[in-house]
Amino acid sequence: MTKKALITGITGQDGAYLAQFLLAKNYQVYGLVARRTSDSLWRLRELNIESDVKLFNGDMMDPASLVRAMEESEASEVYNLAAQSFVGTSWQQPSLTGQVTALGVTHLLEAIRIINPKTKFYQASSSEIFGLIQAERQNEKTPFYPRSPYGVAKLYGHWMTVNYRESFGLHASNGILFNHESPLRGIEFVSRKITRGVAQIKKGQINKLYLGNIDAKRDWGYAGDYVEAMWRILQQDKAEDYVIATGVTTYIRDFVRFSFAEAGMELTFEGENENEIAKIAACNNPEYQLPIGTVVVRVDPQYYRPTEVDLLIGDPTKSKTQLGWKPQYDLAGLVKEMVASDLKNLKRLS
Repeated sequence: MTKKALITGITGQDGAYLAQFLLAKNYQVYGLVARRTSDSLWRLRELNIESDVKLFNGDMMDPASLVRAMEESEASEVYNLAAQSFVGTSWQQPSLTGQVTALGVTHLLEAIRIINPKTKFYQASSSEIFGLIQAERQNEKTPFYPRSPYGVAKLYGHWMTVNYRESFGLHASNGILFNHESPLRGIEFVSRKITRGVAQIKKGQINKLYLGNIDAKRDWGYAGDYVEAMWRILQQDKAEDYVIATGVTTYIRDFVRFSFAEAGMELTFEGENENEIAKIAACNNPEYQLPIGTVVVRVDPQYYRPTEVDLLIGDPTKSKTQLGWKPQYDLAGLVKEMVASDLKNLKRLS
C-alpha cells in the first residue's frame, strides 16, 4: 500500500527537498500551503515536482485547517517544517514567530491526536535552541539556552513534541537540525546572501557585500542530505530525538572566502574594528566610492543581532549509529553547488 505523507512548510527549502525524496520512494505527498506570497511554489517547480504533490490551503495558526488536512490526506507520516524561520525577523516579529513556530506545533499535534494518534510525527527542531552553548559539541543531552525569539519558539515546539510523546504515546520525534543550505535557500539567509552576492559581484551588478558577525561559527550541511535523516527518524520503531549535523564547524568568514574563491575572485574585508566601523557608518552616502574593481565584504553593525550565537557544532553520533545516516556533501561541495547555481541563475535573468 502506498504511504501517505503530509508536509507543512512544503514550499520551503526543506519541504521541497523532502517532497522530492518521498516521491522517489513512491509516497503520496500532500503539502500545507499558507497563501501569504504571490509565488510560494517556485522551489517545487525548480525540482519539477509541483504537479506531483497535492496541496491544501492552511495555516499553522488555524487549527481547523490542520484538522481538515489530516482528514483529507489520511497521512501516516506528518513532517512539520512550517515556521517563521528567519532568526533576524524573529526580533521584529516575536509574537508572530511564537504563534507560527511555537503554538503551531501544538495545533498540529492536537490534530494528529484527534484524527489519527497512530500517525508518526516529525518536528523540525533547530540548533538555535542550544544558543549560548553549554558544551563545546552539542548532542541530544546538551542543555538548551536559546538566544532569539526564534530559538525560544523552536524550544517550545521541541518540548511540546516530547510532551505529547510521553503524555499520549504519540510516535513524535524531534530532529535537531544544524545549519543546512542549498541553492534553494532563501536569499535572506547568510549562506545564500553570500553566494548570491558573489554572483552579483562577478556579474558587475554590485561591488560591496554587507554582512554582520563574520566570526560566528556554524556547522553547515546540505539540505538534501538532511531530509533523508528526517525520513529515517520516522522509520524507527521508537520515537526519539536526534541531532542532525556534520560535526564540523566553520567561520562565516571562511564561508565567504570559499565562495569568492569558487568564483575565482579575491576579496577585502572592511569594518572589522570599532574605528573602521565608525568610519564606514559615517561615509555610507552616495559620495563614498570604492576604487573601480575592488571587491569588498563589509562588516556592518546594522546586521548584528541583539544577542549572538557564536559557535555551533553538532555531535551526530546518535544519528549515525541508530539511523545509519551520514552527510554526503562536505562544505566544499555545498559551496561549489550554491555558487554555480547563483551564477547560472543570474546569467539566465540578465
